[in-house]
Amino acid sequence: MSYTGPGFEPTPPRRGRRPLTVALAALVPGALLGWLVYETTAADEGGPQRAAASSTPAATPDAATRGASPAPGDEAPGQDAPAPSPSATSAAPSGPLAGKVVVIDPGHNAGNFRHTTEINRKVDIGTTRKECDTTGTSTNSGYTEATFTLDVAHRLRTLLQQQGATVKLTHDADRPYGPCIDERARIGNLAKADAVVSIHADGSGTGNRGFHVILPKAVNSGAADTRPIVASSRDLGERIAGNFVRATGSAPSNYVGDGTGLVTREDLGGLNLSTVPKVFIECGNMRDSKDAALLTSGAWRQKAARGISEGIVSFLRG
Repeated sequence: MSYTGPGFEPTPPRRGRRPLTVALAALVPGALLGWLVYETTAADEGGPQRAAASSTPAATPDAATRGASPAPGDEAPGQDAPAPSPSATSAAPSGPLAGKVVVIDPGHNAGNFRHTTEINRKVDIGTTRKECDTTGTSTNSGYTEATFTLDVAHRLRTLLQQQGATVKLTHDADRPYGPCIDERARIGNLAKADAVVSIHADGSGTGNRGFHVILPKAVNSGAADTRPIVASSRDLGERIAGNFVRATGSAPSNYVGDGTGLVTREDLGGLNLSTVPKVFIECGNMRDSKDAALLTSGAWRQKAARGISEGIVSFLRG
């Protein structure tokens, strides 16, 4: 996104051109142990990973954001076949994840751009105060991050329910804006979730490609105390990263994470205030044309959902 996720702040830029050879053996217990060798040349990282939300024109949401269920096939960019959307909370009667609760947090809300006063309100994230939420980013053609994240969330929910999990969404296009980042954390906490995943897409510069999973850093300040969940969240994140590579064929980010696909941060309210295992995943960079072609593909979004799902299943089954 051209912003920084729920409560994101820009990551300081690294400048200069350098060839980046990524040979990543993802240490993912029970998932992908040794996967691919990528060789790519990184573009100049001439700006922050994300710009502030207030400096980015709000993207206009399209109709696909509002309650549309995904189709498993490849639709036209930004479009999904219409189908009734499942309820925001439901459980399959049986399966290997029966009794497990997963909370999916679709980043942003398509209505945020209409409620700038509300989403700019500061909330306490323990280490500091951050905006309630932001508008998110979009591709150059106008496919919004909010549309993308809700679509992947629907696909992911279906896959997890098929495994028997009880799945809750932090929102389902059923509210005018938000929820705020502190409320998103509370939803997972109150559900006593076994795992929480916040879905995003980045808004970095052209040439910056790939996914990365954001892990909570150990913080203990005010209402934030992530120390009990740091290890379990890293386990969850590593398993998602390994399975995401296998399912999508996408390489880890070439601009953050040093080729590992893993980044640790302490400035995100959604992580700082969580008391249950939680990670963010930036599935790609919407501002890069090659990544955007993937993010706007229904078939690729299904692969992304499958990779995240398989990582969650691996984590929950130990």
